[in-house]
Amino acid sequence: MKIAAFGVEEWLNKWEKMAKYDLAQSTIAALDNRELSELIPDSNQLQAKLATMRFDYGWIEGSPEFKQEVAKLYKRAAVDNVLQTNGATGGNHLALYGLLEPGDEVIAEYPSYQQLYDIPKSFGAKVKYWHINEKQAWYPHLDELKQLVNPNTKMICLNNANNPTGTVLNVAFLKKVVEIAKTVDAYVLVDEVYQPFADQVQVASIVDLYDKGIATNSLSKTYSMPGIRVGWLVSSTKIINKLRKYRDYTMICAGVFNDIMAVHVLEHKAAILARNKKIVLTNLAVYQEWLNQEPRVSAVLPNGISTSFPKIKLPISTQEFCQKLLEETGVLLVPGEAFDLPGHVRLGYCTDLVTLKTGLAKISAFLRQYD
Repeated sequence: MKIAAFGVEEWLNKWEKMAKYDLAQSTIAALDNRELSELIPDSNQLQAKLATMRFDYGWIEGSPEFKQEVAKLYKRAAVDNVLQTNGATGGNHLALYGLLEPGDEVIAEYPSYQQLYDIPKSFGAKVKYWHINEKQAWYPHLDELKQLVNPNTKMICLNNANNPTGTVLNVAFLKKVVEIAKTVDAYVLVDEVYQPFADQVQVASIVDLYDKGIATNSLSKTYSMPGIRVGWLVSSTKIINKLRKYRDYTMICAGVFNDIMAVHVLEHKAAILARNKKIVLTNLAVYQEWLNQEPRVSAVLPNGISTSFPKIKLPISTQEFCQKLLEETGVLLVPGEAFDLPGHVRLGYCTDLVTLKTGLAKISAFLRQYD
């Protein structure tokens, strides 16, 4: 099996530990144990539970408590419709591995999270790209999807919100995608790790719209807990039952510590989401003000999502620019080349405010050499 290098991960693996001002990440500032304890009043009970737990395998598919909390996030999901995975990446891999075969046709939103098109290619599937368009606020065209589907289409893969652009496909748009998928009886897999924090944005999970919808999610982005590597896959009973056997080959369990932490976070999600909404909206205002004053940078602003994809006017490639920027200023961005969209960069603005403001100022100062 051959597979392309994972652009964004390859870049971060090489450079992120050199960064003094990391504006490359698409998560919201990760929680530490002290802040988690301050946000959640009964954290002493958690510590007592952790002190007496046994480091066995625990619940293979995720504890009943975990499944109950995840099921609450959806309108049409029961406890038995939930599988615990190793992050959303594990959920995506499970769905692609379990449902696709060589020769199947897959339509993938492009660019988006690279798993969603390069893993199917590695399995021998034929992948067709459904292109997003910057002039249309990074939305793809439904007419193009209608032209791409045919009786051989097995799955449509989406990333909602999109990584790297932060664009959210609204409910009305998703319903039209479902209508098109139904014409060829295709699955729709949606990576839903980013929750929009802008009040005016209305979004729905694909599993609440379509019986052949498959949703993956995790605690990494919206819940600021990437380090425990817990995610989930939710779908219909028929699809979940099919995927169970494939999961046995790819993952035994998330680990009892990780499961307990995941349950704790989901049980108190209101406090964490309030904290993260404040970070996103406060930092977005700072970022927007910087964009308004920086003549070389423009962007379709993300819809209350923690990642953005600005365009930069440069006489050199964005990959060369990002490497020089890091080496000379300590500011880390991800070049658009990692997403097959040169001329742009992924800029994650949901770090702490000091890092954000300092990093943006250093980018501006560095850009003046090209004026």
